[in-house]
Amino acid sequence: MADARYWISKLGLVPHGEGGWYSETYRSSDRLPLVSLPVGYTGNRPCSTAIYFLLTGSAPSRFHRLRSDEVWHFYDGTGLTLHLLHADGKYTCAAVGRRPERGEQFQVTVPRGIWMAGEVQEPGGFALVGCTVAPGFEQDDFELGARADLLAKYPDYHEIIARLTLPG
Repeated sequence: MADARYWISKLGLVPHGEGGWYSETYRSSDRLPLVSLPVGYTGNRPCSTAIYFLLTGSAPSRFHRLRSDEVWHFYDGTGLTLHLLHADGKYTCAAVGRRPERGEQFQVTVPRGIWMAGEVQEPGGFALVGCTVAPGFEQDDFELGARADLLAKYPDYHEIIARLTLPG
């Protein structure tokens, strides 16, 4: 089985600001006009975008949220857990991977506006996934979670938030 270094090299992945490594693989040339988008967008958006995204035990995906829905697709490695913090204060998680007997799914959709973070389930493991965003991703639609803000809103989930946010 290929390891994380193999996929980082083979796919030309670069460090991602929320953690892990990525490469954009698709950006629709068709654009959605601002008037057709939900409130909160700041301009036209591509219909869809997609990336390869690789996480390791030392490089998780830190809590962030998007203005668009995001579908996570599993490709290789060990499973990963998506931690989700909802606007109503509720926490849920979803397992992305190839082992349905462990509750893993090949695809998991995270609705827009939900705080999400991902981490591999096995120490020393990695997860190679794809992430498809619609309407398509623009940097203006991304918000990295601030530890203090998330702890204030979700005090019952201190351990997960402390582990999956940057200090400060």
